[in-house]
Amino acid sequence: MADRYTHTAVTLHWLIALLIFATFPLALYMTGLHLSPLKLRLYAYHKWAGMIVLMLALVRIYWRVTHRPPAMPDSMVKWEKLAAHAMHHALYLLIFIIPITGWLMSSAKGFPVVLFGVLPFPDMVGKNKELGDLLQEVHEVLNYTMLGLVIAHVAAALKHHFIERDDILKRMVPFLNKGA
Repeated sequence: MADRYTHTAVTLHWLIALLIFATFPLALYMTGLHLSPLKLRLYAYHKWAGMIVLMLALVRIYWRVTHRPPAMPDSMVKWEKLAAHAMHHALYLLIFIIPITGWLMSSAKGFPVVLFGVLPFPDMVGKNKELGDLLQEVHEVLNYTMLGLVIAHVAAALKHHFIERDDILKRMVPFLNKGA
């Protein structure tokens, strides 16, 4: 078994992470704006990023199912391995479900999702204000849940790198392996 993730897995991981890191603060900013062309444009960018995350998540899940990840170090105790697996499963689930809840919310609120302004996605549900408001709450809760999990994920990776001094982080961060 390989001692690091494949180039494709690393690329997908960081593309999805970059989009999430950009989309979360964008959402916080845009929701506070008054209705304007800027707000509508930022909502479109947010939806585009969400749909790209969804598409990349599908590719990432396919890649993960068809390519075994590197084994966890023997230095990790059983509970750490179980926690790491649970964390990864939760993050995979969220990178898939969060864009879907956004898409559902947009449909229920009567705002179409049109990727790059040219590729319309079908409405997933009919217009329904109450459902749209509920889906907005679900979307927000899931995003804050992801934020917490991402913070824990990053903290665990840094703990492994700086305290445990194992190769966990090096398996996913390309520049850490240069010269190794």
